[in-house]
Amino acid sequence: MSNEWLDVALIREVFFDAERSLEDCLLRARDQGAALAVLPEIPLLPWSPATKESREIDTEPPFGPRHERQADAARKAGIALVGGTIVSDPESGERFNTALVLDSAGELLQSYRKIHLPEEAGFWETSHYASADTGATPVTVQGWSIGVQICSDIMRPMGSHSLAAQGAELIVNPRATSRSTAPEWLLVCRSTALTTSCYVVSTTRPRAEQGVNLGGPSLAAAPDGRTLLESEDEISVVRLERPKIQRAKTDYPGYLPVRGDVYEASWHAAR
Repeated sequence: MSNEWLDVALIREVFFDAERSLEDCLLRARDQGAALAVLPEIPLLPWSPATKESREIDTEPPFGPRHERQADAARKAGIALVGGTIVSDPESGERFNTALVLDSAGELLQSYRKIHLPEEAGFWETSHYASADTGATPVTVQGWSIGVQICSDIMRPMGSHSLAAQGAELIVNPRATSRSTAPEWLLVCRSTALTTSCYVVSTTRPRAEQGVNLGGPSLAAAPDGRTLLESEDEISVVRLERPKIQRAKTDYPGYLPVRGDVYEASWHAAR
């Protein structure tokens, strides 16, 4: 792999039962040339927010068994991985929907807690975990600067634009979304890519669970806002090219200044 390009596998599958092997799936992604794999939101658990019932079994401490299973699979497959689980904070006891960024040796590079939580039929998320109060920062994975926005986080542009201002080249969006909303998610991925000059990739839970019509395609958008990928394959591999990021930053609208000072003042004035 050259640092000028990165092959990313979007894994449209979840792995909470013995029938589906995460390691085998990552090996297949690696054999297709991927250096980084992205899993859907909380991929080793059933979709617990389908109901308001919060179960203790769904959470784990930092570096718990679901974390270790993902780290072990990444290490055995030799591929970097964006996965996740529900983690209980050892100090506060609060639970957080947490993305895990692991390198190809299974080492944790970063954890990121979801900020924007839905609370509606099929997505009773505030009943299951707390909203984080710390924004995302990029992390270097396979030589690329990568930022994470979990599902509905990307529906608020501030996090993505903050990541871009900090030098992110790729924004990764694990999600669990209704099949009927797929057009909106493609629109948001494309607009986020265009306005940040970043690549955006997103993959979702693949099928209905507990009466919730989950599903839809894996998505990838280029820094110029074009759709790179829209696929319902279990594994979809997309190539990202760094020169296209550099070109987007010099073309319109990428060259427009980022006036964080102006918008910060506006936010303060609105309070």
